[in-house]
Amino acid sequence: MASGIYPIIGYQDAPAMIEWLTRVFGFRRHTVIEGENGLIAHAELTLGPDAIVMLGSIQNDTFGLRVPREIGAMTGGVYVAVGDARTHYEHARSEGAEIIQELTDNGFGLRYTALDPEGQLWGFGDYRPAP
Repeated sequence: MASGIYPIIGYQDAPAMIEWLTRVFGFRRHTVIEGENGLIAHAELTLGPDAIVMLGSIQNDTFGLRVPREIGAMTGGVYVAVGDARTHYEHARSEGAEIIQELTDNGFGLRYTALDPEGQLWGFGDYRPAP
């Protein structure tokens, strides 16, 4: 059976972040399961046929998840391969994404890095790692 990697991200305001991620980065809602009190118990967003990110509301979190803006540091990020990095970058910039690394060719193709409103690190580019 094939393996897959699916990042899991906790957000303080997951409903707002789902809206933001779809509008700014072009993700599409695949599954959104609401929990109690307007929280998101589980959500899956897709970007193309093979990019899936899972997210939800941080609520009495078993794993101690915190958002970067809350702790004042980043501990990792998500890189997403896209078909046209320049177009993706221009759209994200025009929608107000906080770009922390401009679109550059880093030797592996075009890539840029942005933060979402809760401080999560997102990289997008046309480089596709291969096994």
